[in-house]
Amino acid sequence: MTTRAKLILLLLCAAQFIVALDFSILNVALPVLGKDLGMGQADLQWAVTAFALPSGGFLLLFGRIADLFGRRRLFLTGLALFTAASVLAALAWEPAVLLVGRALQGLGAAVIVPTGMSLLTTTFAEGPQRERALGISGTLLSMGFTIGMVLGGVMTDVLGWRSTMAVLAVAGGAVLVVAPLLLTESRHPSRPRIDVPGAVTVTGGLLSVIYALSTAAERGFGRPDVVAALVVGLVLLALFVVVESRSDQPLVSLSMLRRRTVAWGNLAGLTTFSMMSTVIFLLTLYLQEVLRLSAFQTGLIFGVQGAVSTASGVIAPKVIGRLGARTTLVTGLALQAAFTAALLGLSPDAGSGMWLALGAVTLGSLFHLWAIVSYGVIATSGVPDAEQGLATGLVTSSQQIGLTVGIPLLSAVAAAHSAALRSDGAGFADATLGGIKLGLGVDAAVVAAVAALVALGLRTARRGRAGRS
Repeated sequence: MTTRAKLILLLLCAAQFIVALDFSILNVALPVLGKDLGMGQADLQWAVTAFALPSGGFLLLFGRIADLFGRRRLFLTGLALFTAASVLAALAWEPAVLLVGRALQGLGAAVIVPTGMSLLTTTFAEGPQRERALGISGTLLSMGFTIGMVLGGVMTDVLGWRSTMAVLAVAGGAVLVVAPLLLTESRHPSRPRIDVPGAVTVTGGLLSVIYALSTAAERGFGRPDVVAALVVGLVLLALFVVVESRSDQPLVSLSMLRRRTVAWGNLAGLTTFSMMSTVIFLLTLYLQEVLRLSAFQTGLIFGVQGAVSTASGVIAPKVIGRLGARTTLVTGLALQAAFTAALLGLSPDAGSGMWLALGAVTLGSLFHLWAIVSYGVIATSGVPDAEQGLATGLVTSSQQIGLTVGIPLLSAVAAAHSAALRSDGAGFADATLGGIKLGLGVDAAVVAAVAALVALGLRTARRGRAGRS
């Protein structure tokens, strides 16, 4: 690579690194943040969901807008929005302001991620250069999540939770200053149309469903607004399927999903992302609300988990080369489920509980990375070169939607069970632990069930290809 190419790679990876940092840096600070702003346990997941929902819902739309109006221009716009939103979140004086800032951060991330990836793939030619660039980018994404957990704990203990948002503002501003000096404009040569109806229906549907689940966590599923939001969300998602089936240039290619490898691969990706992010969220509550560990101590535990995950992501391609992508994916999901189930042994005892949490989440994350790498390989295998963009878009959507739906769904289950236990006379710690265990149990069951389905579905797909040959 030339010096300029290396600088561009560093810049684009820095932007992706900041987004990965934002996914994790606030996690260990949630209990402290909740006490400061007066947010209840059932509301804490909104600090995560408010960021993840727009980042997933608008991801494909902004990728298309960038193709039409220019990737560099939109990349800079996304960086500016992300930086300004980080300042707002850092200064938040009440929960509503924090959630607005987090939502705007997510909107900025939805611009940065697809435009940054497009700029990277158009800057580096297909072959060794691009593979090296994508490898570096992927490694830094894993490092960003890891460093975010550790840095979030340290900064929360030393400077307060607001510093976690302030550091994102500083980092985003630094990248924003340098980016115009290095990046050149690029557009898709075919100037595709924007599937606005698809983007509106899928985003509105996800927003409605997530609102229903999150509100039910605190107030129950019988409330009229919860029922109405759930119905509206499901109707909008059904309309999204209809819209995509009739669109010439859909956000999500339904015909692509008819390929068994694409469909089963993306189901596995959606599951592994949603369920592991939920494990981390529930364990954060356990370590700080039940064991009363500090944010710094919690960050160190997740730092170990993140370091092992990064190493696992490096060796996963070698495992795939030896075992095959299908076996690696099914094994990764099955062992992720097993180590999540091991967390059902958590107790109020700080000694045994902390070590069980550390060991189980670390080993579970190791195999979670096997699932991540192998599902990407499977979901893009057998797809013609002309359709690789659509296949890659589905992989990215599975990641973002997984991060969006898992936490509110299972935190609703955990919070509702905790409330029921408290009403029966259980103490705060025991009730919280009971809810966390139920959430973890459902998590493990879902991953195990999907592992079995994926194993069967991919075996059938392999037999089908063998029969046709």
